[in-house]
Amino acid sequence: MTRRWVVAGVLFGALWVFVRGVELTLDAVVGQFLLGVVVGMPVAFLFRRLYEEGIDLGETLSSVPYAVLYVLVFLREVVVANLDVAYRVLAPWTPIEPQVIFVPLRVETDLGVTTIANSITITPGTLTLDHDPEENALYVHVIDGRNPQAIVEPIRTWEDYALMMFDEPRSPDDPAPEIAVHPEDRNPPPPADHQFDREGEAEQVQDDRTKPGRTEPDERTNRNEPTDRDEEANLDNRTDRDDGTNRDDRPNRKDGGEDDGR
Repeated sequence: MTRRWVVAGVLFGALWVFVRGVELTLDAVVGQFLLGVVVGMPVAFLFRRLYEEGIDLGETLSSVPYAVLYVLVFLREVVVANLDVAYRVLAPWTPIEPQVIFVPLRVETDLGVTTIANSITITPGTLTLDHDPEENALYVHVIDGRNPQAIVEPIRTWEDYALMMFDEPRSPDDPAPEIAVHPEDRNPPPPADHQFDREGEAEQVQDDRTKPGRTEPDERTNRNEPTDRDEEANLDNRTDRDDGTNRDDRPNRKDGGEDDGR
């Protein structure tokens, strides 16, 4: 058994080579790998409590072929998905029906679930929205969900290799759980009394209008029709025009009465 922190330090050295982007020569690759190991070993040693368990190198090496197959299948799917998305961009008449698919998984370890979820997100046209820990399932958004089985097929292939690569309790021979095309069906809608009912609101408004004691506005006022007071004022104006006088020119009766008294 080999301590995990030692393996983590070596993996850090390999990761250092990819991050640095060195020239593809033997001297450059080996030099950067050794530099990564020199930097990674002390870091892994400081955090060795995170890697208390040992690791069987023989078992780890046996999972390398499955890791290679996983990467090859993943790269193939990425190329196909890129071509599909590019065609949809160049051909806007192509039907697109976005959908969310509920995909239960057989992998159970955190590393296995994370690997599958990230592979889905990196692939164009698909995106991992969330993970349901209770049912161990992923919510996957797809750009075209008319054929959900075709979408899930590469995910199941990745999962088969991940089961062997991460030494999962289950095997690829175990049947895959069924998917759900409409995840909203898993959560029932709210009761009907919480929904907005236009007919009920209209009936309520009608009942309020017919309550006893409610006065309706004058229809003539709403239609801007003249009232009795307006007709009387118009009649006085016509009479003044016929007499050739103006109401403003008439003497004030009150003032006139006071003058007569004087």
